[in-house]
Amino acid sequence: MGFSKPLPLFSFLSILVLYFSLYTITPTSSSASLQDQFINCVKRNTHVSFPLEKTFFAPTKNVSMFSQVLESTAQNLRFLAKSMPKPGFIFRPIHESQVQASIICSKKLSIHFRVRSGGHDFEALSYVSRIEKPFILLDLSKLRQINIDIEDTSAWVQPGATLGELYYRIAEKSKNHGFPAGVCTSVGIGGYMTGGGYGSLMRKFGLAGDNVLDIKMVDANGKLLDRTAMGEDLFWAIRGGGGASFGIILEWKIKLVPVPETLTVFTVTKTLEQDARLKIISKWQQIASKLIEELHIRVELRAIGNNGNKTLTMSYKGQFLGEKGTLMKVMKKAFPELGLTQEDCIEMSWIETTLFGGGFATGSPIEVLLQLKSPLGKGYFKATSDFVKEPIPALGLIGLFKRLIKEDAPFLNWTPYGGMMAKIPESEIPFPHRNGTLFKILYQTNWPESDKRPSRHINWIKDMYSYMTPYVSSNPRQAYVNYRDLDFGQNEKNSKVNFIEAKIWGAKYFKDNFNRLVRIKTKVDPDNFFRHEQSIPTMPVRS
Repeated sequence: MGFSKPLPLFSFLSILVLYFSLYTITPTSSSASLQDQFINCVKRNTHVSFPLEKTFFAPTKNVSMFSQVLESTAQNLRFLAKSMPKPGFIFRPIHESQVQASIICSKKLSIHFRVRSGGHDFEALSYVSRIEKPFILLDLSKLRQINIDIEDTSAWVQPGATLGELYYRIAEKSKNHGFPAGVCTSVGIGGYMTGGGYGSLMRKFGLAGDNVLDIKMVDANGKLLDRTAMGEDLFWAIRGGGGASFGIILEWKIKLVPVPETLTVFTVTKTLEQDARLKIISKWQQIASKLIEELHIRVELRAIGNNGNKTLTMSYKGQFLGEKGTLMKVMKKAFPELGLTQEDCIEMSWIETTLFGGGFATGSPIEVLLQLKSPLGKGYFKATSDFVKEPIPALGLIGLFKRLIKEDAPFLNWTPYGGMMAKIPESEIPFPHRNGTLFKILYQTNWPESDKRPSRHINWIKDMYSYMTPYVSSNPRQAYVNYRDLDFGQNEKNSKVNFIEAKIWGAKYFKDNFNRLVRIKTKVDPDNFFRHEQSIPTMPVRS
């Protein structure tokens, strides 16, 4: 085969201009045209073919299928209302190279996108954009591979996998290994890990984010990075700095933790009448964070009954890394007020505790963990969070209980800290809520689709949050980033004042770690390609 003659300079420059014009197409008014441009661009930038009917979904092609995919993992149903903005189309990559291509093509076509793994974001930031129109949805639900290495006590997990799937795959390989993550088994690994991630093993082993060994991700330039390539600053930021600010995670390497063959769980529920003098709930506040690390007791508070006859229930849900005989000795010494009995205690394996905590029916096979939906279900809700540094006094509790009983279907979850959580420094990862924290409060209210006045429930949360001000952390008043709340403030599109506004909610989520997150963001994503209403902003440009 011979070599062709070199082109004249003018012809070469013409071809070069044409080549670059193909990669700098600006969006047109036709969404269908934009869809075609995106598909063609992705095809050019990936070596793995993908069937369009299984990976690309647009209302212009098949409205029912588009809606089905959009709703598939959306957990807060109020953000699926007709009035809410919808993505122009949805792309479900089946290979990591297609994620890289999606970033490259989104930049070339100036398309904003949102990234979703499990759809549990409280404010639906993973599939709704209030500040960018149009936008597309990158759905990672097909990237769900899990590889367990028991000899190395580690696992590689893709972002679309759920916590339930991870628990199941660990149990397939070992009865003596687990992972410190949450009770809601339908949560996607991708977003969960980026916020730190807590669960019933946190007092013994810390957060999920504390147990990350390596990461594979795609940066704002479409480059594939691991821990070595990204450097320790970016590796630090991703493990608790919130999702969708620095890149797209393709895989997490996590450290498995040792668990005994026998654990013990219990649930003891008290009504307000049974704890009229508030001795039990007050004692829990004093000792829950000081118990031995192997014991985790959270409290769920609910109002039950109808308007004329409502009461409050407080369910103490415990998990102990050991047998019930040892647990009973610990409880009789540290928390006799609860009145725990042998009959309340159930011994089971670690994998069975994930079913118990996840709300599955007693006797359910562990295969239910592979279901993509949780028995806790989807719904219409509003939620927010607080951290408590000092026990809430009786007067404060009485006011809190009065407000709970006024709401239709309120739910409060008090999660104890202490143990390993108090030993890990605040700056170890971006998640700063460590030593000195007694417990975290999740406030949540739920309502049915038929309710025509959802605003009254949202106002109830706001009133409860305001009421609790004297009894929770301050300067700053802290919150958990995985429980996003846009009432704290939000970024605006391409605004130069985002950094100033973000310092308010940023301090709530990250305390002093926020400043380091901003510096890292400015370095790795100076153009703010990865952005949403509460993403980490870049430093303001000095004029």
